[in-house]
Amino acid sequence: MRHRSVADLMTPTAVTVQLGTPFKEIARLLDEYGITAVPVVDDGGHALGVVSEADLLRRHVAGGGADTAAGLMTSPAVTARPGWSVVRAARLMERRRVKRLPVVDDEDVVIGILSRSDILQLLLRRDRAIQEEILEDVLTRTLGLSPSALTVDVADGLVTLSGTVPRADLVPVVVRLCQSVDGVVDVVDRLTVA
Repeated sequence: MRHRSVADLMTPTAVTVQLGTPFKEIARLLDEYGITAVPVVDDGGHALGVVSEADLLRRHVAGGGADTAAGLMTSPAVTARPGWSVVRAARLMERRRVKRLPVVDDEDVVIGILSRSDILQLLLRRDRAIQEEILEDVLTRTLGLSPSALTVDVADGLVTLSGTVPRADLVPVVVRLCQSVDGVVDVVDRLTVA
């Protein structure tokens, strides 16, 4: 069973700005690319901070103030690594209350960006793909159960498990592993014990 990684879902090229990029240019880039924020990088592409629509609006409402990315950005940048699980990245976003994470390599150079909408793609995973992963990875490979003894129905991410397992202590394990499959919204347990 393999969870999707940040590298699987991130946008591999991030629109970035430098410390001296003016307010108007940042606003133009957000509009042109249909994005809500840009990482601020140094000459080597290292993440320094992020300028979001909220940062621009705050400056505009306050009137005056910072005119370049250096003064507008939220710093330091909250970043993710490409090898992280999407769950780890989502938890960081929630904890730090950010909508996107610049993705950086081992030298902290920005190599992409992960947004909440990227993560939501997991919820749009096809039911058939979820069903196949549960049957092949969870039940057969991980737990060594016979797929013919169990039925896995998936409708809009809702997994319904029915059939027979050899031991009662396997029921919560099966349910928990199915809940951890990317794209699963919930699991209905109709399993019985042989």
